[in-house]
Amino acid sequence: MDARPVETPSRPRRAGHDLSARQAIRFAVIAMATLTGLDLTDGRLGFLYSLGFVLIVVTVAMAVDLESLFQAGVFPPALLIGSLAFVAMFWPDAIQVNGLADDAGFIGRLIAATIDHGKTLVVGHGLALGIIALRITTAPKHPQPSTSST
Repeated sequence: MDARPVETPSRPRRAGHDLSARQAIRFAVIAMATLTGLDLTDGRLGFLYSLGFVLIVVTVAMAVDLESLFQAGVFPPALLIGSLAFVAMFWPDAIQVNGLADDAGFIGRLIAATIDHGKTLVVGHGLALGIIALRITTAPKHPQPSTSST
């Protein structure tokens, strides 16, 4: 009788520090809410909001496991628009854009704020997509199990 152990196909293993998409998005939303609250202490959104957004979306792209890269790639626009919508709803005076009427409503303020933070979105989303592409191209290749007959 042959006492060799039965080989099982090797499956990609997640590193112990990688987060699932749900965990990364949850942490990112909490961080963005905290950061937005801190930036609103002076009554308007400023550079801290933009810098924090870029750092958060880049961190999400680096922190998720390989199976969650799609979610990390589509997440930045949702995070930016969602946080701006929250600000436009509860602190509309914090959105100060040149040419925006003082009596602009929620939708007008949301659109103006999204356009005003367009460069932030392009930079953050571009860096996140670049990191995702780099992670995909440098991911370890797992050999397919050989099917040899004896």
